[in-house]
Amino acid sequence: MASSAADPAASAELFARARAVTPGGVNSPVRAFSNVGGTPRFIERAEGAWLHDADGNAYVDLVASWGPMLLGHAHPEVTAAVQAAVSRGTSYGTPTRPEVELAEEIVARTPVERVRLVSSGTEATMSAIRLARGFTGRDVVVKFAGCYHGHVDALLAAAGSGVATHAVPGSPGVPEAVAAATLVLPYNDRAAVAAAFAEHGDRIACVITEAAPGNMGVVPPAYVDGEGFNAYLARTCRDHGALFISDEVMTGFRASRRGQWGLDGAHEGWTPDLMTFGKVMGGGFPAAAFGGRADVMALLSPDGPVYQAGTLSGNPVACTAGLTTLRLATDDVYAHLDRTATVLAEAASQAFTAAGVPHLVQRTGTMFSLFLTEDEVAEIVDFAGAQAQALHRFRAFFHAMLEQGVYLPPSAYEAWFVSAAHDDRAVEHVLAALPAAARAAAAATPGETA
Repeated sequence: MASSAADPAASAELFARARAVTPGGVNSPVRAFSNVGGTPRFIERAEGAWLHDADGNAYVDLVASWGPMLLGHAHPEVTAAVQAAVSRGTSYGTPTRPEVELAEEIVARTPVERVRLVSSGTEATMSAIRLARGFTGRDVVVKFAGCYHGHVDALLAAAGSGVATHAVPGSPGVPEAVAAATLVLPYNDRAAVAAAFAEHGDRIACVITEAAPGNMGVVPPAYVDGEGFNAYLARTCRDHGALFISDEVMTGFRASRRGQWGLDGAHEGWTPDLMTFGKVMGGGFPAAAFGGRADVMALLSPDGPVYQAGTLSGNPVACTAGLTTLRLATDDVYAHLDRTATVLAEAASQAFTAAGVPHLVQRTGTMFSLFLTEDEVAEIVDFAGAQAQALHRFRAFFHAMLEQGVYLPPSAYEAWFVSAAHDDRAVEHVLAALPAAARAAAAATPGETA
């Protein structure tokens, strides 16, 4: 049973200790509660859909480790497979069977022909950018405001996720020359893309985009005359000799069984030149990948001249966790995720409507997020729209949910994630908390802090 989260004495003590030895007391900025105020909760253990913190509080988890825990925490079959893998050794520095089988699973589910395993989403996007530049012999990268692709120097400009949460427009430490080789455009803006290619087309190595942005909240790719934004980007890149990189670190195997590509690309008949993956494919362990056309991937060392390496890439324990997760992620699992996301998204909207709070809930596949807006809006299509939120209302809503035992992403710019372990008990717990939390948001005033 969830207890009050109002007095996190143990978490506060751990946070103070962490701040003495770690910048900001956290190892990834969005964990710090900077966007919502208060003390971050230090989690001691998790099972299924529930988190348990150092103070003895239990929470229904709607973060899911920022997406990877598709099956829920400590899934018995994943845990058993990992324990067996650990018993055989944790790292060899050699090729292993699990990395081959995980790569085969990724190729089977997606349009990529070859795949290289790495240890983080940042490594995946960084390597894909390097490969695109090596393949095309060009330097300029096009990205979109609000899309987050990890903390790669060239991709931090106007990024989402923690960069948006902490109001950092880029980052000190990124050389001007690197930033100058990145063009940042508004998401879903085809005219801006056309203008960029008209002016810089012979210098553009690639366009990279989140397949469906989830790091400024969920903002689906827009359709015009039946053509999706991703299809437009793929076509434009092909016409100008650039590569199209679809970043599915978040959406891959999460938005659907085949990722966001399975929701639009598979039906529209287009494929990216390169894709990046992470989160779900690691089953909760540090694992990621990039892949794509065989002729492009052939430029990677040792076959080609573009160098990329990683001591722990293809780690057998991480690959075992990811492979087991993907094999267990059946159509029935995705149907359950879809039903659960639908129930929670509709209930959240109903609660805010009853409380008189302007809002918008947006989804792509099984992913969704909530925007508390100043006025009623029909849709949010870009970063500027995502930034026009009533953040004081989100803060009040977040803490009201936390105190009722529901753990949401501690930022207004993040997606909500459900798992196969979100059963009737967990869902009912969230539904019971929503009305009071929506009323708390309605009563909030600008300038309030938790």
